[in-house]
Amino acid sequence: MRFSTVHFLAMLCLVSRVRSFIPRHSRVVGSRFRTLSASADIEWTTDKVRSTFVEFFEEKDHVMTPSSPCAPLNDPTLLFTNAGMNQFKPIFLGQVDPNSPLASLKRATNSQKCIRAGGKHNDLEDVGRDTYHHTFFEMLGTWSFGDYFKEEAIDMAWKLLTEVYKLDPERLYATYFEGDESVGEDVEAKEFWLKYLPADRVIGCNAADNFWEMGDTGPCGPCSEIHYDRIGGRDASALVNADDPDVIEIWNIVFIQYNRDEKGLAQLPQKHIDTGMGLERLVSILQNQSSNYDIDAFQPIFKKLEEFSKVGPYEGKLGEEDVTVKDTAYRAIADHIRTLSFAIADGAVPNNEGRGYVLRRVLRRATRYGQQILKAPPGFFQELIPTVVDVFGGAYPELVEKKDIIIEVIAEEEQAFSNMLDRGIKYFSELEDEVKADGGDVVTGDKAFYLYDTLGFPIDLTELMAEEAGLSVDVKGFANEMEAQKKRSREARAAAKSGGAPRLELIAEQTAALSDDGVLATDDSFKYKWDVELPATVMSIYGPDGFVEKGSAAQPGDFVGLVLDKSSFYAEAGGQEADLGTLRILDEAGDVVGLFDVRDVQSYGGFLLHSGLLEEGTLEVGAVVNCRVDYDRRRQIAPNHSMTHVLNAALREVLGDSVEQRGSLCNDEKLRFDFSNKKAMNIDQLRKTEEICQKVVADSLSVTAKTMPLAEAQEIDGVRAVFGEVYPDPVRVVSVGDDTSIEFCGGTHISNTAEAEAFVLVEETAVAKGIRRISAVTRDAAVQAKKEGEKFETLVAEVEALGVDTPDLDKQAGAVRKDVDAAFISAVVKAELRARIEGIQKKANEAKKAALAQRVDKIMNVVKEEVEEAIAAGRKTLVLNVDIAADSKASQKITNAVKKIAPELAFLGLSEEEVGSGGKIAAFALVPTSAIENGLKADEWIRATLEVCGGRGGGRPENAQGQAPECSDVEAVVAAAENFASSKVSSGVQ
Repeated sequence: MRFSTVHFLAMLCLVSRVRSFIPRHSRVVGSRFRTLSASADIEWTTDKVRSTFVEFFEEKDHVMTPSSPCAPLNDPTLLFTNAGMNQFKPIFLGQVDPNSPLASLKRATNSQKCIRAGGKHNDLEDVGRDTYHHTFFEMLGTWSFGDYFKEEAIDMAWKLLTEVYKLDPERLYATYFEGDESVGEDVEAKEFWLKYLPADRVIGCNAADNFWEMGDTGPCGPCSEIHYDRIGGRDASALVNADDPDVIEIWNIVFIQYNRDEKGLAQLPQKHIDTGMGLERLVSILQNQSSNYDIDAFQPIFKKLEEFSKVGPYEGKLGEEDVTVKDTAYRAIADHIRTLSFAIADGAVPNNEGRGYVLRRVLRRATRYGQQILKAPPGFFQELIPTVVDVFGGAYPELVEKKDIIIEVIAEEEQAFSNMLDRGIKYFSELEDEVKADGGDVVTGDKAFYLYDTLGFPIDLTELMAEEAGLSVDVKGFANEMEAQKKRSREARAAAKSGGAPRLELIAEQTAALSDDGVLATDDSFKYKWDVELPATVMSIYGPDGFVEKGSAAQPGDFVGLVLDKSSFYAEAGGQEADLGTLRILDEAGDVVGLFDVRDVQSYGGFLLHSGLLEEGTLEVGAVVNCRVDYDRRRQIAPNHSMTHVLNAALREVLGDSVEQRGSLCNDEKLRFDFSNKKAMNIDQLRKTEEICQKVVADSLSVTAKTMPLAEAQEIDGVRAVFGEVYPDPVRVVSVGDDTSIEFCGGTHISNTAEAEAFVLVEETAVAKGIRRISAVTRDAAVQAKKEGEKFETLVAEVEALGVDTPDLDKQAGAVRKDVDAAFISAVVKAELRARIEGIQKKANEAKKAALAQRVDKIMNVVKEEVEEAIAAGRKTLVLNVDIAADSKASQKITNAVKKIAPELAFLGLSEEEVGSGGKIAAFALVPTSAIENGLKADEWIRATLEVCGGRGGGRPENAQGQAPECSDVEAVVAAAENFASSKVSSGVQ
């Protein structure tokens, strides 16, 4: 039975650790804040607690595995790293590459940077309101992968807590799984705890508290929690897991020993240990603080924040005592500045999608608390960053390295939200009036969602303003709107990715089953060979409902995945799309009896799953097939991949060493490269980058690959690796030329850059704040793009050669501009052509203005004569069609002249943008006070006139203007103007 990696992670990374960091109670207590003395006087500083934990387990043969980024840029299944085990996901899923360093890992320990904001488990709204919720926290963790189990895990936990940290054993309590109808009592864990604790402090609990499961199916097992009584000197066993704020869980030890499927529970072939202990929680106990926010790590941040607060220092008040919400604001801001600093240092940035949107929400929440509650000036938030760096930079040097970038990103976001805050307040004020005018008292979910989604207004701010206005917010409706949007996004992503076919995936249950059946990892060494037809044997068939049993067969039309003993197909990895092709099914005589269309190839724990459609024949385990890769397609992909390496090197040469790869895509159509850069590249930078890549193609440099030990490869001067990527050992090193590019890469490449034939950079655009994307093409697509560019260069040159007095020169240039914008050509050439076209348009417009000025001078004489004739005839109104190309400045000049010559004359002018074209027409009117008193008003006159041709206008009674986009009968418009005037003024009309 297939189950999802996303589902597995949602539980494995989150549910098993919820209790190890955040208590189940939500009781709010009064202030017990006391200021800590200088860190030098504290025995157990945060830094010391962290380092002591890691060193203890290193002495127990655990490998210190550095914290993975809290923003997992290479794992789209996670918004943020929310537990220490995230980076060990391939081990738990049974998908670890046999050559990966993780494959040989038996014991591990670290302090993991974690963020819990957004997604299913989201603490954002609670942060600041109590003493223990955080969006950023550190998780002290240990792991055993098929090595030691319950007894050793409990022994080490007890020794660390009581002998090293010297917690009072009389205050410690342990829980274990008491058993249910499905699983028996965890007698082992109970007996191991009884070595250290009396029976009344070893407490059996139900599955809700002490049995961890990922969901309906998958790895699972009992867990054991360690609780600490802050008060002591009493029997607190009845308060364990009873939501008491003084009897708190500090450590959770998960015993992953079962696998659940549709048949029930079965023992896993390997048993694992996964433990987690919140660093801030442990430090609060060791420093004898009742609040996580009272520990040494937060005090410098509070002190710095006090410099900007105009409502006083932090006092640690909670609930009803915190009347002004001041201390809530302090806690939220201190938490949020940590979250933003660590996330940005790890490469994430606030934006409108995914984790970036969550970070933007966090930042805006902090900014609102600071400006509205603490009365801090705009820009205060960025000023806290140096303090965060000072506090945590020793343990996490990336904060020091990225300090300037963090400040720059937050400063820009903070400024942007200050503007949006004003817009949101204005919208809410109008909304408040609307709701009350209708006799209501609820801000509907869709309106709240508009504030959130369009104006960037956090829902908590909307709720606060609603409360102040005597309104409430339909939070459920808001949540429904939010979920509807997420559902639309999920469905769109899933449809785009799968093309409608089921997605097949092997995780721990399946890879373990394959190993148990004696199936070896697929030999994919043939993927680097070209134009081979490789015979292989089908070792397993996997479908949407699980493995196809031996003796059964897949039928024509079935969409299944095949595991082969060997394969020449490249499985998707490193940004390169998988090979496509066919598998020819052979009978015992070697004749073709069937055909399997390979549509995707993925690697799971060394097993290559060839997913596709069985088009002809039947297929059983043991069948022999011929692998036929679509090498023509691969020949389009390979140069794109090799030139991605060259592009990476070129960008570093042009933009500097700060450029970091943030993602890539190489397929048969293009190459796409995401990289860190603060702003858009200018045309000179784009040109230089493209020229470097084109020269590498022209120089016919060799592209070579060598496999070597990872440690040796990491010592190569100038070698490049992707931030956050885990590489196998040994690793493949791909070099272009002698030193043009050297990267770790398992992809397929050309042997010489000349095979790329050509290179064209077709686009440079933004992906997110601080992340840019370049798209480029090679071979035939690049050659065609060059030809198209040359064609447009010729066309623009022809337009440039036209005289400035050429009729409609600006329109001709505009038409060419539209074609250039849509053209598939070099981004450099496109930018240059746009600049040249803008030059043509500028000259044409200047010529038009000069011609219009001359024409206006002549028209002024005509208008003067018409006005004087009207005055002589005793007329009080005049309508004229004037040839001024509907120019607003010219119309103003005419009305001023009329007012000067005949101040008592009501005048309306009409002007076509292009005489006789049937296009745009403008109208402008001037009415003296005497005519207004008689009933003729300029704004009404304009509207009545333009109504004939579907136009609109407005203004004041004394002067007005308007226009219509189209007018095929100017005479009818003139007549309408004259008729309206005559109906209002008794004297004759010209």
